[in-house]
Amino acid sequence: MTGEVRGPSRTAPFVAPGSVVRTIWGDADVVLLVFAGAAAEFALNRAVDWLFFTGAIPADPIGRLFRTAAYAQEIVFASRATAERTLARIRAAHSAVERARDARIPDWAHRDVLYLLIDYSERAHALLRGPLTPEQRNDLYDVFRRVGNGLDVQQLPRAYDDWRVDRDRHMRRDLAYGAHTSALYARYRAELGALRYTLLRRVQSLLVPPFVADLLGLRRSAWAPAAVRAHRAARALRLAPVVRAALVPRQYLARVREMDRVSGRWSFSASTGPRTA
Repeated sequence: MTGEVRGPSRTAPFVAPGSVVRTIWGDADVVLLVFAGAAAEFALNRAVDWLFFTGAIPADPIGRLFRTAAYAQEIVFASRATAERTLARIRAAHSAVERARDARIPDWAHRDVLYLLIDYSERAHALLRGPLTPEQRNDLYDVFRRVGNGLDVQQLPRAYDDWRVDRDRHMRRDLAYGAHTSALYARYRAELGALRYTLLRRVQSLLVPPFVADLLGLRRSAWAPAAVRAHRAARALRLAPVVRAALVPRQYLARVREMDRVSGRWSFSASTGPRTA
């Protein structure tokens, strides 16, 4: 594989304007949920020592997540040519780390990261906007499979249903609680403070698969589903900035606002939650 993203036109969008991936990655609240789930799994992955080698996440876990979101949006909302350049920069960064450590990042570790972004994209959308349709799931996987191809990620399943089976296999093989897990969660607590850290764990308990929740000792609180409904209502009433101000450290609020790329028009149903108007 060359890692080159091929398509009919380099000026065409990498992700179609009507794709659910644009909806997910253009909604700051949904992106924050994606990274709440990712933060849990990063801490458990057998390859997390690579993150400790670079020092990026241990030194600045929240800042690293925002930089990752910026990379993702550069791909999702860009032309094919721009997406190719962004993917090439990511490949180059991986290669530089490999040269510095004189070792290769395992292929399975690349798949793990891609897989968790797919999974939490779906789970975050379900929590705030409702479950994806089968067509949207296929769309989500197709986009991320093309991202994986552009990053030279090997042995990717051909379709969503095959990916779902492989996702479970990878998760059960590659995740375990270890010393790095404790270290990362200590950094999360130091960065967020006690209250926001508690909220992070409550949100993670709603997002992560049962296997991940068991490894991290995450238990759903009785009030957590009600809190999600309240947040949906706040979004419907255009009060999301007020909620974010309470949940996100002040120094990151501007970066959260920058992640909003989709329309803010909402309607609200008591039974299904918000929907785009």
